[in-house]
Amino acid sequence: MKTTIKDVAKLAGVSFKTVSRVINAEPTVKPETVEKVQQAIAQLHYQPNTAARNLAGTKAYAIGYVYDNPNAYYVINMQNGILRECRERGYELIIHPCQAASPNVIDEIVQMVRKSQLSGLVLSPPLSEMASVMDALDELDVPYVRIVSGSATKRTHRPCVFVHDRDAARNIVEHMISLGHKRIAFISGDKGHRSTEERKQGYREALIDSGLSVDPALEIDGSYSFESGVKGLKTLLEQDDVPTAIFACNDEIASGTLFAARLNGIDVPGKLAIAGFENSPFSRQTWPKLTTAAQPTDEIARDAARTLIDMVQSGRNARFASQEVQHVHFHPELVVRESTYLPD
Repeated sequence: MKTTIKDVAKLAGVSFKTVSRVINAEPTVKPETVEKVQQAIAQLHYQPNTAARNLAGTKAYAIGYVYDNPNAYYVINMQNGILRECRERGYELIIHPCQAASPNVIDEIVQMVRKSQLSGLVLSPPLSEMASVMDALDELDVPYVRIVSGSATKRTHRPCVFVHDRDAARNIVEHMISLGHKRIAFISGDKGHRSTEERKQGYREALIDSGLSVDPALEIDGSYSFESGVKGLKTLLEQDDVPTAIFACNDEIASGTLFAARLNGIDVPGKLAIAGFENSPFSRQTWPKLTTAAQPTDEIARDAARTLIDMVQSGRNARFASQEVQHVHFHPELVVRESTYLPD
């Protein structure tokens, strides 16, 4: 038979209302009582009925993840990270893909929040960087946590998870410079993503700090796709002075660049060093394997979900600038592999 809340209450020696308060993380329960109830829940493997909890009152036990990103690995890791936190905290996850460029995207998100009775939202780029989305959610007074590329933003009235792409990109390019490369190209991702600009700025800063010039001809527009890497290398090979190294805005672009290099008989890293960003499976499934920056997407997502659920359960309205807002910071770390450097 399925374990019920009354079974938990009996084992813990408390009322089922007390068990309910513990499950809902209400602050009025004594710590020793919380511990007893949690031990009973673990012993009986009790799983709260989220649908029943939602119907029982006005408080919702579901959060949403709204995204627009063509990178399947990124989206899957985001979903897995959020889902792990939701399962531990007794929340459901509603996943909602949408088109950020759509003229109806704001209405779509607002209607989704209302129909699903969500407790809050996790937003990833580019939606997390759109002022119109934040304005609409503020109007609804819906808690949300943004995942943002960079170390600061003008909209800090709600918690953010900051990913320091610029510093990580600078480290990658500095690594290439340390190997003797002086003509280093950059293949960008989509212009609508702040990560593209942050990584480009890191690339430029590394060149300038090393006394190298920034050549616009070496900055190739692209998108976060394999095909963009293929096209980007083709464009670079048409130049009179071909670069000896390429920093691609993510691993998928870098994989396309590496594929095109092999088609053209270019030795990597002997004649051309290539690096990506994110440490996705693309970086490990190529040969040679790609130098990259390890961006723990699942951990980033989980921290965003944890921050959101903490906000919801504490009843804090982080909308007001007078309240202290706690942010989370991630610093992707350089991972050196064979695509830039072969040890002796």
